[in-house]
Amino acid sequence: MKIAIIGCGRWGSFHAWYSDSIGHEVMLYGRESSKNFQRLKLNRQNDFLTLPAKIKFTTDLNEAINFGEVIIISIDSQNLREFARELSSLKNIEKKKFVLCMKGLENKSGKRLSEIFLEETKLISAVWVGPGHVQEFLRGIPNCMIISSADENLTREVVEIFKSSLIRFYYGKDLIGTEIGAAAKNVIGLAAGMLDGLNYSSLKGALMARGTAELSRLIESLGGDKMTIYGLSHLGDYEATLFSPHSHNRKFGEDFVLHKNFEKLAEGVETVKALMKLSHEVNVELPICSTVNEIIHEGKNPKEQLIKLFLRSTKAE
Repeated sequence: MKIAIIGCGRWGSFHAWYSDSIGHEVMLYGRESSKNFQRLKLNRQNDFLTLPAKIKFTTDLNEAINFGEVIIISIDSQNLREFARELSSLKNIEKKKFVLCMKGLENKSGKRLSEIFLEETKLISAVWVGPGHVQEFLRGIPNCMIISSADENLTREVVEIFKSSLIRFYYGKDLIGTEIGAAAKNVIGLAAGMLDGLNYSSLKGALMARGTAELSRLIESLGGDKMTIYGLSHLGDYEATLFSPHSHNRKFGEDFVLHKNFEKLAEGVETVKALMKLSHEVNVELPICSTVNEIIHEGKNPKEQLIKLFLRSTKAE
């Protein structure tokens, strides 16, 4: 099958490598101005992997869409709406299967990525989320991930196309919970990194327990299944996000409290803004997310806010 990959960062390049490794024809699209794309095109390498010679490259979006039967989109979630508008002007997109391999919420609206894609293209997409790091997949370490969509047939088709001995997929039955959980775990990852930077890593147990609790309430209020938060898209991804040295969000949080610059993409920084919007809309308290927002976007003292968060007045769990 022909797979087009939109985006050439860490995960976009991995999806190109992975799709090729399981026998698909692959074309990787990137913008001419993209340093990641130019580097890959020059020597087929980045900091994580080497792409096989048979993978095609293009800066022509129309060529990529015409090539692919399945289109994987792996870009900054805050750029999805603009990209989807560009995509909607192309011909025959209704004949393609679109898979969003990214985690986040639109910071201005609080909307999920599949909602944004549907609004701009009028097409239903699948989302591909769950635990795993590029570095570990490339070493042959397997993991479990989840595919979810509003169209159950699309979910099953995408799983059949991408399943392998390296990745075992599960069918996601709750798209709302899956997307909110996948996005929100990056915010919990920021908090975990802050605790690491302050040498409060032992509090990560409390962070895990209370983080899932507050987000389960949010998902239920939004019409999803509150138990989804305990599945692969959120709690199942905690090891990879709250503890791994490879996690961009955890590392951002750690560097932030240590006053170091972190230049790579940490989706949780913008996602927390969206969660605050949703929190107000449905009147659900999100203490951890609110604390992260206050520290990063309102300039409050990390140590003071985190101590206050975990040592709040006594209450029943």
